[in-house]
Amino acid sequence: MNLNKVFLLGNLTADPELRNIPSGQPVCSFRVATNRIWNNKETGERQQQTEYHSVVAWRKLATIASQYLSKGGLVFVEGRLTTRSWEDPSGNKRYRTEIVAENIQLGPRNTQNLNVKNQETPKTISSEPEIKTNKDKSQKKEKDKKDDSIPTIEEGEDIDIEQIPF
Repeated sequence: MNLNKVFLLGNLTADPELRNIPSGQPVCSFRVATNRIWNNKETGERQQQTEYHSVVAWRKLATIASQYLSKGGLVFVEGRLTTRSWEDPSGNKRYRTEIVAENIQLGPRNTQNLNVKNQETPKTISSEPEIKTNKDKSQKKEKDKKDDSIPTIEEGEDIDIEQIPF
């Protein structure tokens, strides 16, 4: 069994670029910078290294990424590595390794001076379509029925043991 999985948490280095390939499918490209910080064992000095990653999103995920991502924004990307090759105009073979995004989780809209209580819950975007079945709908109806049968008790009201559903 093989596994090709990438998880990145970093900041966009520029606004995403959205374009359509000849077949009409949208594709969005953007770069993410990640930082690695450590202390030098010999000097105790703090060290930092920045890596830059190319990310490509396709179809609906590409459209959403181009709408909601912007330079400097925090993003979590889940995807897979792929390497493509081409010949440049001078005849040299060129290679590029990219991350093909399968899920994107957006960070808070404003990353400066946020209090914990003011932070937005990150939104997850997946390239997989959400499929709802009749079974899901019937389970929701059953859950709604159960919730209606549980009595509510106001603050300060006495609790009747007969009302407890278990």
